[in-house]
Amino acid sequence: MGPSVRELAENTPGTRDRYVDLLRVASLGTVVLGHWLMAAVTGDGGVGNLLAVVPALQPLTWVLQIMPVFFFVGGFSHALSYRSLRRRQGGGPVYPAFLRARSQRLLRPTMVFVLVWGAAALVLQLMGAGSGLTGAALRLVAQPLWFIGIYLAMVAFTPPLLALHERWGWGAFAALAAGAVAVDVLRFTVGVPFVEFLNFAFVWLAVHQLGFLRADGRIRMPSALAAGGLAGAAALVALGPYPLSMVGMPGEKVSNMAPPTLALLCHGLWLVGAVELLKGPGGRLLRRARVWRLVVAANGVAMTAFLWHLTAMLGVYGAMLALGVPLPGPASGAWWAQVPARLAVATALTALLVAAFRTFERPSRPAAPDGGPEPPSGGRGSGPLAALGITLCLFGVLGLSTVGFGGLLEGRSAMLIAVRVTAPAAVGMALAGWLLVERAGRARR
Repeated sequence: MGPSVRELAENTPGTRDRYVDLLRVASLGTVVLGHWLMAAVTGDGGVGNLLAVVPALQPLTWVLQIMPVFFFVGGFSHALSYRSLRRRQGGGPVYPAFLRARSQRLLRPTMVFVLVWGAAALVLQLMGAGSGLTGAALRLVAQPLWFIGIYLAMVAFTPPLLALHERWGWGAFAALAAGAVAVDVLRFTVGVPFVEFLNFAFVWLAVHQLGFLRADGRIRMPSALAAGGLAGAAALVALGPYPLSMVGMPGEKVSNMAPPTLALLCHGLWLVGAVELLKGPGGRLLRRARVWRLVVAANGVAMTAFLWHLTAMLGVYGAMLALGVPLPGPASGAWWAQVPARLAVATALTALLVAAFRTFERPSRPAAPDGGPEPPSGGRGSGPLAALGITLCLFGVLGLSTVGFGGLLEGRSAMLIAVRVTAPAAVGMALAGWLLVERAGRARR
């Protein structure tokens, strides 16, 4: 049995940047709350988007679309982790061990989620229960997995991008931002097909690169970053082809999210500047023992809660329909009056799911045969094996987020960039990739 939350909190090194942990928890918590609030389920089991029902609420996404903060924090953590491994390995192979260490707490709970939902989807379809809210759930619960895929790409690209950062600093970020500009110019003025998908890399890796800059203390004017990002996003939305919402909307021709746009990059800049401006008050808050214990506890289950929060929310709506509880029209007075109760029950159900699956979020730490420290990892040839594994994981998880769990027996497929993918193929790629990453990371010299 591992140490308790109190022990972990009390033994936190004085050098740890606690504010980063707070940002990680707060960003994922905001995403969960946003998803719960945006779901507009009707009496016939249809699932809509509250922001489409009430477009006047879309400006709230400029505050609540906080995923760039999580990726920014990821860049900070990846830089520290990779440099620490590099020092300990003494010049030996680092990449396989780094991939395994950084992906474990992502992939283990994710693979459990995928296998549980895959089995459930197969049973439900064999029972003929693939329509209505059940069918919507089979489609929707996998959508947040796009975040896992993007984060895996950030882990995979950390070593070369960190090397560019260490040589060029802000210049490396500027090169990625320039790539995002070029993509949008080619997309909106020339109409080059498929070029927009490159911004999944340029936009999100640029935000990730800001985390490297923070790790080296090079974000010295956060107010300028926030003001410039906010002004840039506002100008692009007002004058360009970019929509107001910073999250995807049903039926829109252009989305700021899928694929990401230059407007979303500007949005990320403003959020990073804003959270950096709050670092002082946040640090003072975290000096309170009780607050820090809450953050430590939340960090230990954050990924599990993120994976299962849509399951909980759709379970609440499913129970309401089964029990005959009336579902008022979305955004009506009665609908808003139900919100506190729905959120409370969804929170309780998420807590139960976390209790059931949290053990898979704890990284395994296999000991060496003699009981001493594990020898340096990364045997000969394990670098390419690790790269292949993380690539398969990335495309498998992204493919599953696109196709969902519905229509397994019919071979339902969906388009991932320019390739059609089915759920079984996506699951197979993700599992094979995970096993390769684990094998490469455990390889002995």
